[in-house]
Amino acid sequence: MTTNLIDIQNADVIMATSNMAENHPVGFQFVMKAKERGAKLIHVDPRFTRTSAAADMHLPLRSGTNIAFFGGLIKYAIDNNLYFKDYVVHYTNASFLIDPEFKTATDLAGLFEGFDEAKRAYDQKSWKYQLDTEGNPKRDLTLRDPQSVFQLMRRQYNRYTVEMVERVCGIPKEKFIAAATLFCGASGPEKTGTITYALNLTQHTNGVENIRALCMLQLLLGNVGRPGGGVVALRGHANVQGATDLAVLYQDLPGYHPTPLRDAHPDLKTYLEKTTPKSGFVVNRPKWVVSMLKAWYGDKATRENDYGFDWIPKRAAADAYSQQHIFVDMYNGKIKGFFAIGQNPAVGGSNTRVVREALHKLDWLVVQDIFLTETAEVWKAPASSSRAAVNPKDVKTEVFFLPAAPAAEKDGTLTNTMRLIQWHDKAVDPPGDVRSDAEHIYQLGRRLKTLYAGSKAKRDQGLLALTWDYGDKHPSILKVLVEMNGIALEELKDKDGKVLYKKGDPLRTFADLRDDGTTASGIWIYTGVTVADAEGKIVNRAAGRKKADDKDYLAHGWGWSWPANRRILYNRAAAAPDGRPWSEKKKFLWWDPEAPSNVPDKKGRWVGLDVPDFNAFLAPDAKGGDNPYIMRADGKGAFFGPLLDGPFPEHYEPMESPVKNLLSKTQNNPTAKLWKVGEKRNELAGVGSTEYPYVITTYRLTEHHLSGVMSRNLPLLAELFESHFAEISHELARELGIENGERVTVMTPRGKIHVKAMVTRRLKPFTIDGKTVHQIGVPWHWGYNGVPALPGSKGDITNDLSANVGDPNVFIQESKAFLCNVKKGVV
Repeated sequence: MTTNLIDIQNADVIMATSNMAENHPVGFQFVMKAKERGAKLIHVDPRFTRTSAAADMHLPLRSGTNIAFFGGLIKYAIDNNLYFKDYVVHYTNASFLIDPEFKTATDLAGLFEGFDEAKRAYDQKSWKYQLDTEGNPKRDLTLRDPQSVFQLMRRQYNRYTVEMVERVCGIPKEKFIAAATLFCGASGPEKTGTITYALNLTQHTNGVENIRALCMLQLLLGNVGRPGGGVVALRGHANVQGATDLAVLYQDLPGYHPTPLRDAHPDLKTYLEKTTPKSGFVVNRPKWVVSMLKAWYGDKATRENDYGFDWIPKRAAADAYSQQHIFVDMYNGKIKGFFAIGQNPAVGGSNTRVVREALHKLDWLVVQDIFLTETAEVWKAPASSSRAAVNPKDVKTEVFFLPAAPAAEKDGTLTNTMRLIQWHDKAVDPPGDVRSDAEHIYQLGRRLKTLYAGSKAKRDQGLLALTWDYGDKHPSILKVLVEMNGIALEELKDKDGKVLYKKGDPLRTFADLRDDGTTASGIWIYTGVTVADAEGKIVNRAAGRKKADDKDYLAHGWGWSWPANRRILYNRAAAAPDGRPWSEKKKFLWWDPEAPSNVPDKKGRWVGLDVPDFNAFLAPDAKGGDNPYIMRADGKGAFFGPLLDGPFPEHYEPMESPVKNLLSKTQNNPTAKLWKVGEKRNELAGVGSTEYPYVITTYRLTEHHLSGVMSRNLPLLAELFESHFAEISHELARELGIENGERVTVMTPRGKIHVKAMVTRRLKPFTIDGKTVHQIGVPWHWGYNGVPALPGSKGDITNDLSANVGDPNVFIQESKAFLCNVKKGVV
């Protein structure tokens, strides 16, 4: 997320692409504040929801056609000269020239230059800048060169006309033009607009490119790094951001360093050489990685042993280790044991029939949760009208359940969608044998270190070297946070010999991290969250609770936002290239030539309403002084940004679609991941299938949470829905002879569920290139456990319907757009 939820109130127009009012109601308050100030709200969603009801304009869009929609907006902004040209020229790579060999998907029938059909992958050798004699990208500031990124982008989206958007997405032409005029009009010095998204855009076989398309639109309009602009990523729960920060994703180490590859990164030197760019702020990666290794392995991490780099588990391949990989491998017998910590994959995964059958094949399974989940009781799942009961005698898996404490029974932090780290104190002790997840993991680590003590085996040395001293029984979470923040391992001095830190002092900024083993930091982006006061006592800035006021509307004293308590990223773009505000109305950060510098007898620094996202003393006319996007090597926002499936987002139909791709001859993402699962457990419906003719999307409800563990077991929440259901339009219900409240069967090639029909006007049929296409919606919170006295708290598992297909970049599943059939009654 590039911005802050509070800042949404400064937007002139907001485009919500998910059901924000119901799924993120706390953040939605700032949308309503913006409306009170005169902002307009556009809602883009297949369903009419509470978000639609609050909107000035609702655009129903067929699931799976987001890139066609955003591509249409990009073309509309360019064709109608609505883009912010000064921003685009100076702050993006639009002016950079691309290799003449490169061809867009417009030129190659939906493919980009370099596609290898046998490998289902691209050779990206032409996906690069033209360079001058000094190795810098060649540029055309007029944006007229046919090989400029701007002209290639224009060519890429030349097919994405308003008429094509109507034919592909099902949005009436007049509605699309009205929305495009409104949103693209929020551009230039005086106006900004923001876009919000959630899993509605990510859970597709082109999910990463969906987000890229959204970001490109915001760059084109000059809406990143400026107040009232930005890209608002709405996370699925309170600590998704914190979990990804701390490497719950297989491809990252804490702080978003790539997890080493076994063959490509045999040692630390090679790893850092291959993953560290030659320019941009990430040139500091060696300092961050060495400090992380020192935090993990302490005195055992030395220069001589690569600071313990060899002890980090290495990936055998990039195409591995995602959740979908794990459960397909488990199904195939490659995985013997599994920890499910605060996760319920028996309900929440993709193609959950395969997930549950895979869990039956383990030697052991440990479930750590606050309730007995479907995953914990997968060995004795009861029968339903759609599936047979599981016979425990047929399941070889030995299951261990560890009762875990919820947030109110433990100290800790949550890092929410706007990178805001907030400390919470324990309210009560957990009852009985219930333990916090931190205590479970800490004690397991201590026992393993005792068990392996004295081992000389190479594979055991990383475990034995771990710094693992956070207390006796329950770990001190504050101590963990201090380690994450970082400390000086010896006295640190600046280049003039002035003492910056005494040994053991918490570090104030990641700028002080070093690559010589004298600093330790578990995650560099969190450096600054704990500091020392004048008396040397630890100040936990995540516990701050100073509310916003007239002097600080972004509430810098409430919690702590990484990095550096910065609330809006890339905020150099909030000022013009000369350092002056773009306008008084959007004044946010600017260069003050009279402000004191950090050098005696010099003046000039960046001042304003936020922490500068760059060197606060770097003058706008200095080298790099006009580069807002410091995490990129070229310092510019990327329209041209190579991913595994292309340098520009291109529309492809979902892997299951009711229609052919109207934008090219390439039907699906040619690099998408499709898993082959034995016994026909992952079959797909064909294009325009008559057996599975309807589009289905899954979604969440305000009254339930994720896989339902935290809501279906609570009577006050569980009773709010009488039963599991599917939303069906009146038109489809009439075709099928279905009445509201009747039981229906929803089926796909993977499975079927029985639910009640909610016949509603919230969904309408789409007209796609003259063909009527029906779409249904099914929430995914139900499972076979719940409150015994409330039968409606239990229901069939929606994700039994979804497939094991994935985006090629991150392998996220496609559960927002696939095909199904609906039949009256229990079939």
